[in-house]
Order: sequence, then C-alpha cells, then structure tokens
Amino acid sequence: MDLTSLDFQQARIKQVLFKSRLRSVLYGVREAEPTLFSLRDNPLAQWLDATIKPTYGLLPETRELERAISQMLEVGQALVRQYQRGQLEEARAGLEQIDGFAHRIEQILQKLEQQVLRPH
Repeated sequence: MDLTSLDFQQARIKQVLFKSRLRSVLYGVREAEPTLFSLRDNPLAQWLDATIKPTYGLLPETRELERAISQMLEVGQALVRQYQRGQLEEARAGLEQIDGFAHRIEQILQKLEQQVLRPH
C-alpha cells in the first residue's frame, strides 16, 4: 500500500479528535468512556497498527509514536481521575501536558512522513 500525505493528515485529525474528546470530558460535556484511554481502541493507535506497522514497523519512529500515544492516554486517564475526584482546575490545567504530547506526536509524524514518502 502506497501511503500519501493524506494518510498522515488523517492521523493528525485523529489526534485532534482525542484531544477534543478529552477536553469535553474535563469540561463536563460528556462522560469518560473507558475506550477513550484504550490503546487498542484509540483511532490514532489503530491507524498506526493498520497503516504504518505492516510496512514500517521496524522504524524507530514507529515505536516512538506508539510509546507517545500510550503515554498520552495514561496522562489523559489520570486527568479524568483528578476531574472525577473534584479537582477540576488541576485536571483542566493538565491539558497542557496533553498539548505537549500532541506536539511530540506531531514531530514524530513529520519525521515518519518524510521517511515514508520520500522517493526511494
């Protein structure tokens, strides 16, 4: 399967979707579903498994991306626990950590995209 920049754009959208869902939980708009923090159920992790790993699974960026997603999900889950304990402001302030993970994930995606899409 030949990957295109559109594939990587879709990955970026999945990342934004996670951040948006987490934010809506921390602001009381929706309930936290357990699948929100499951690596197996995360759309970005699913994209990684289905689109990147079959061909590029041995690249260090692939493992680095999976690790960053996993860490982001763990921190997001911890923020929701804080929120559920009534520590609303602290939990919402923790969204900065999520933004940090999102920035890191974007950097990894850019490196991966450059490697995957460059002419062989």
